[in-house]
Amino acid sequence: MANYDLTPRIAPNLDRHLVFPLLEFLQERQLYADEYILKAKIELLNNTNMVDYAMDIHKSLYHTEDVPQEMMERRAEVVARLKALEEAAAPLVTFLQNPNAVQELRADKQYNLQMLNDRYQIGPEQIDALYRYAKFQFECGNYSGAADYLYQYRALCTNSEKSLSALWGKLAAEILMQNWDIALEELNRLKEIIDSKNFSSPLNQVQSRIWLMHWSLFIFFNHDNGRTQIIDLFNQDKYLNAIQTNAPHLLRYLATAFIVNKRRRPQFKDFIKVIEQEQYSYEDPITEFLACVYVNYDFDGAQKKMRECEEVILNDPFLGKRIEEGNFSTVPLRDEFLENARLFIFEIYCRIHQRIDMGVLAEKLNLNYEEAERWIVNLIRTSKLDAKIDSKLGTVVMEPNHPNVYEQLIDHTKALSGRTYKLVSQLLEHAQAQPAR
Repeated sequence: MANYDLTPRIAPNLDRHLVFPLLEFLQERQLYADEYILKAKIELLNNTNMVDYAMDIHKSLYHTEDVPQEMMERRAEVVARLKALEEAAAPLVTFLQNPNAVQELRADKQYNLQMLNDRYQIGPEQIDALYRYAKFQFECGNYSGAADYLYQYRALCTNSEKSLSALWGKLAAEILMQNWDIALEELNRLKEIIDSKNFSSPLNQVQSRIWLMHWSLFIFFNHDNGRTQIIDLFNQDKYLNAIQTNAPHLLRYLATAFIVNKRRRPQFKDFIKVIEQEQYSYEDPITEFLACVYVNYDFDGAQKKMRECEEVILNDPFLGKRIEEGNFSTVPLRDEFLENARLFIFEIYCRIHQRIDMGVLAEKLNLNYEEAERWIVNLIRTSKLDAKIDSKLGTVVMEPNHPNVYEQLIDHTKALSGRTYKLVSQLLEHAQAQPAR
């Protein structure tokens, strides 16, 4: 299953601290040799200030209590540098620790800067020192302190580039602390900045969208409403274009979100067209499953892909997280995926067959005969499926479903209204963009 591991593609688009949770998961799943993972961790830690962590891993890797001299020297450098930065940022940190003083801060940054300078002799140098101190705290693995200082820094910062960097840092810190609600707020704040018209160059804008989508995976597959919100973000034209151009591996996560979503999204048909376009340039069991069902009507192929999909989900750091419930460890997303995947197969299979042999259907659904019969009975009871089971012949008989002319007319009218609104909006945008004469 290492062939389907996306970590080598995802890691270059993450902050190095965000790669550690992925390596921890792979180590737990034993997808690679333990030695390989430990060496990858040390390589990542070489460019951080988490020296104590690096020492612990070195001891585990080489089965020794001794550590190289350069690690000891590096630790001394980090401690000295941390002390120097702490002293430089001390005036502003002391101010921020005073609740009464902080209440004087306003939304007006210019007022804040003037007030800090006049009353507390805190100027641009101390504010910049707070940024460096927060960044160093993050590199040391103190994500809570870094998040607090970066938040305060952004309230005082007038440098747009450093303010953006601080926002990325705060987002990473909130993700690593698993504060999913706050992380989602920071993600949306960052998205607004990236999508704004005055954001850097178009090339940087595309790259930033790709980074944002990769970082968002931590949030969307942990937040309660994440599986819906990932569709809202990834399926936007600008973001979907970035995926198709530079990061097609992200289609795995968008496809999974569509499959496990309880409410069938209207964008699903358009997404199937994207899957059809990309099926020859990117291979993934989950996207291939959708292609088998909705593009090629290959139900035998879909059945095989379902088995692969289960393994892919179990071994994916974002999709395969286990949730401990009492004495049991479950993977709820896998269970939802398989249930909905069977439903997809059943729906399409029923559209092209009027009478279906129960044994054949059980094989297509990866179930035995009794399980398939119970599954279909429950489906008929809980949905508006027009079907009945002929127990004597062992078949499922589909009732003819004639389209309602009035419903079709209403749907077409809604679609026409939506297109008209979109066209008018584009015309207005074009008119506003034209220079006044």
